[in-house]
Amino acid sequence: MSCFAITGENKISVVVPVYKTQDYLKRCVDSLVNQTYRNVEIILVDDGSPDSCPAMCDAYALSDARIRVIHKENGGLVSAWQAGAGSSSGDYLCFVDSDDWIEPCMLEEMAAFLSKKPGTDTQMAAKEIICCNFVINQKKFFHALAPGIYEGSRLEKEIKEQLLGNENRTISMSRCMKLFSRELILDNMHFSNPGLTMGEDVSITLPALLDCRRLVIMEQAHYYHYFYNEASMVHRYDKGMYAGILMLHSIIKAVFCEKGRTSGEIQSNREFIYLLLLAVKNEVRGGAPGYAARIKEICENKENRALIRQYPVIVQDRAGKLLYFLLKNPGKPYIWLIHMVFSCYDRMGGKNR
Repeated sequence: MSCFAITGENKISVVVPVYKTQDYLKRCVDSLVNQTYRNVEIILVDDGSPDSCPAMCDAYALSDARIRVIHKENGGLVSAWQAGAGSSSGDYLCFVDSDDWIEPCMLEEMAAFLSKKPGTDTQMAAKEIICCNFVINQKKFFHALAPGIYEGSRLEKEIKEQLLGNENRTISMSRCMKLFSRELILDNMHFSNPGLTMGEDVSITLPALLDCRRLVIMEQAHYYHYFYNEASMVHRYDKGMYAGILMLHSIIKAVFCEKGRTSGEIQSNREFIYLLLLAVKNEVRGGAPGYAARIKEICENKENRALIRQYPVIVQDRAGKLLYFLLKNPGKPYIWLIHMVFSCYDRMGGKNR
């Protein structure tokens, strides 16, 4: 499909949480106002940003009638996109982070796959999600799921039964690079806790995927550009990671329980094992005082040990294999040895590769 300007009948609301991104906001907003799909509503949510972002947002709104601005007290990423989604008026919702940007044709190309025809009742359309692919530092990435249109038993049995609990997710759980039927987001916002700091997008994308009746994975379509700042992405110890993982696990279990998926227990518990690998990795690489004791606490927790034994997972990544071994064998000599392995690797620059 060529990239010529058109006006679509299905209104798309693009929600952009904004916080301390003054150096990148212009690139983001320019990519939105220059979309070839014109029937859009752009909602900039200023989450109490302390820089020039609030003034920039107001200036953008004055320059384009399609742009609205919400100013709110700082409440974090989840509260920001929730505020935007709640005030939106589009038939479909799209999320773009304010330091990212999208190709001019993204919304037009995604809208071409929508089942809702112009002028029809939204309630009669399928609850659907359209997924494009993404780019990081000029490297193209794909969803693991093959391109195509998934509906009916194929969607229910092949996709929804294996969304989580795999080393590599079938579909990216990012809320970005997707076009959602409005109700898929609004009906599931109660799962997204603004206090969640680990895997925030899973709390909305997972229930939306479980509720959708039509899923489209576009072929190629590398339209979403993630901003990756290597200087800011070096490893940093996150002392709250394990607590965040416990909260996320609780939310995932609640989602599967409410949606009534028969595989929910297996998916959520296997996903928890992979999340525990991240918690152990955070401690091993961080090496903060008391790291060995915290690793033993995580691995020897009675409930964790029961799940580790009951829900074995497959780990192919070499570093992941070391962490999985440590998860099952949290002896101090192993903790020290694996900490040294990661430290050597990081000193050689491996953590930035």
